Amino acid sequence: MTASDLIPGSRATGPWRADPYADAVRLGSGPLFLRRADGWLLPLDVERWCSTADPADMTVLGRCRGTVVDIGCGPGRLVAALAALGHPALGIDVSPAAVSRARGTGAAALCRSVFDTLPGEGRWGTALLIDGNIGIGGDPRALLDRALRITAPDGLLLVEAAPVDVDERARVRVDDGRGRLGESFPWARVGAPALARHAMATGWTVTERWAAGGREFVALRREGRGAEGAR
Repeated sequence: MTASDLIPGSRATGPWRADPYADAVRLGSGPLFLRRADGWLLPLDVERWCSTADPADMTVLGRCRGTVVDIGCGPGRLVAALAALGHPALGIDVSPAAVSRARGTGAAALCRSVFDTLPGEGRWGTALLIDGNIGIGGDPRALLDRALRITAPDGLLLVEAAPVDVDERARVRVDDGRGRLGESFPWARVGAPALARHAMATGWTVTERWAAGGREFVALRREGRGAEGAR
């Protein structure tokens, strides 16, 4: 697959199209949170997402191999950095505002869910789930299984885990801290120990775990398994 395969399109639905998140991405700043029904808040680092790749990000990007798909790319800092490093890379995100900002940086980005059909399925050398994106869909095993079908038979999956030992599912809403709330949607938080368990159950092998900048990362490898063989 070459960079010419990474043709942006437009198709997305879901809560990340809505308002407090879209406005924060357009502005490049928060505050912004995920709010559970019980009122617990998880801060979202919008300023970092809208900046350039930082040293912790670079520890991830330096481990990428071949073509790279960034699942939940947000404003596109990782895709832009990968392109600068010479990796053909595509970001996908359900937020039109995030995709627009990503394209503004020169990143190739597609407005689409990871659960939709994607370009290059089964051929991506590396897939990324960074910035808590293992939470997408609220079902880590379903997401890991989907990543198995997106990547090549010897594909690599680089995941940012929660910095605490947690394995939870909840319905959340995006909250701007000033009374504006987005729609409710399912989300998950997964620490490295739980991620290892979910990985084993879905056909991935943990090959490395590291910390950088107060963040936790895990590398998973398919070990030559084909998409059909992993079912």
